[in-house]
Amino acid sequence: MALRSTPDSRRSWRPGHAPWLVVIPLGLIVTVCVVDVLAPPHIHLGPLLVAAPAITVAFAGARVTALMGALAVTAQVLIGALRGVLPTANIQAQITALIVVSFVCVTICVVRDRRERQLQRVRSVAEAAQSVLLQPLPTRAGPLRIAGLYIPAEEEADLGGDLYAAARTDHHSTRLLIGDVRGNGLAAINNAALLLGAFRAAAHRQATLPRLAIHLDAAFRWDTAQWRPEAAQDTDEDFATAILLDIPDDDPVVHLIACGHPPPLLLRGDRLTPLLPEASHLPIGFGGIFGVAAYDVQTFPFEVGDLLLLYTDGVIEARNGDGLFYPFTERAPQWCKDAPDELLRLLQDDLLAHVHGHLDDDAAVVAIRRLAV
Repeated sequence: MALRSTPDSRRSWRPGHAPWLVVIPLGLIVTVCVVDVLAPPHIHLGPLLVAAPAITVAFAGARVTALMGALAVTAQVLIGALRGVLPTANIQAQITALIVVSFVCVTICVVRDRRERQLQRVRSVAEAAQSVLLQPLPTRAGPLRIAGLYIPAEEEADLGGDLYAAARTDHHSTRLLIGDVRGNGLAAINNAALLLGAFRAAAHRQATLPRLAIHLDAAFRWDTAQWRPEAAQDTDEDFATAILLDIPDDDPVVHLIACGHPPPLLLRGDRLTPLLPEASHLPIGFGGIFGVAAYDVQTFPFEVGDLLLLYTDGVIEARNGDGLFYPFTERAPQWCKDAPDELLRLLQDDLLAHVHGHLDDDAAVVAIRRLAV
């Protein structure tokens, strides 16, 4: 299961989301009409009616804006008729100005709505592509219950440089990858796609975890460098920190290879233990450059009931307005008894509250609990 922070959940309001606000221009029209008719002859509030269509633009579409403009013009005509000044040049100028302003407001709405529809189509295509790229994690994999959380730093994006993936093997184990690609924007998304594609193609058929790591490093370096000009080979640095895990179904352990990535956290009861490997290898993309031919696998106990948390540095480096880092290792044990998906919901709410809804970097978390076989 994968949880994602969508643009709608991170933006509290936008045009069209509060139709009840139509009472504001309606109330304005009625108030101006009544007060102007009852006021002394030297007081004229009719020009204020221009605010009705102008206000409506902010929260409604072209039809409602046109309706408010028509009601405002009708109210102006009614005021002129009741006060006996309809034939005068002054009231006719006010009516003409109100018609022009209403037309301009409706035009603005039409242009805005057309662009909103175009943007929505682009978003739907992007969401489809992103859902294929960062596929949801399986809810169950053997004795494991899994959930993933992704929070992009950019409000209008669903994907950045952080990534995760899972795969089943023929020898009854589950392999997982979590990583963080250097940089951001389209370049980071492209490199994340390369790494995810290499993992999905090889995770189920590479016999050992070190061979998988070697394959990912070689594939990543080749794909990111094959079209690069020779002069830029030494200046452009594409790499990704990553953790590779292999969790057997019938053995209460977890095997992992760390490639410059923050260590996983093991929650057992109320106790939290970082799984610190003896050797942390170079990030993916650097291994072959420095002649690394082998990867060391570290093995840690992972028993029934244990919870494993994988994460990227966007979580532990998230700062609030006072510059304080998010206390991930202090908060996580509070939710260790919850199901993985519920834990990630609580974590997402707590993390976004800490940073007041704005992350400076993408954040990804994977929660894995081992159940009885």
